[in-house]
Amino acid sequence: MSDLIAIVYPTEAKAEEVRKRLFELQKEYLIELSDAVIAVKQESGDVKLNQLFNPTAAGAVSGSFWGLLVGMIFLMPVVGAAVGAASGALGGALSDFGINDKFMKDLGSSLQPGNAALFVLVRKMTADKVLEDLKGSGGTVLKTSLDHTKEQALREALAATQSQPVSAPDAPAA
Repeated sequence: MSDLIAIVYPTEAKAEEVRKRLFELQKEYLIELSDAVIAVKQESGDVKLNQLFNPTAAGAVSGSFWGLLVGMIFLMPVVGAAVGAASGALGGALSDFGINDKFMKDLGSSLQPGNAALFVLVRKMTADKVLEDLKGSGGTVLKTSLDHTKEQALREALAATQSQPVSAPDAPAA
């Protein structure tokens, strides 16, 4: 099961900086993300979503592949690819991978204009290392599905200053 975390930042740039750092941590196998989206409250009051993953495009690509394969089997590669792409795009449009857009916009509406919320769907993570890396990055936890202990650890890590000494949990005393 994935955990949802929504953190509010004063600017979209700060939210993007943290999202990029999470992607770097994913490359280090410290966190596995399902989705990471930024919702920005504009001066007009509208909420703009900055998404990196487009499920419709992903569905069209996989649909093209399977359509081409089926088309090759039946000696109709062009028709097969077109049918596969159309069914893949339709399948992508009908399925909502990641975080629900309406949910993000509803929560994003509670932001002040100019603020941004980083919505992260986490499959799994090495919590102590990820929190240590994010220490002092700021932000306010808006919503989370984490248990109370993990949520409090997240709040403390975001609020901590980076100049504090790092202490490894459960490390033997020297």
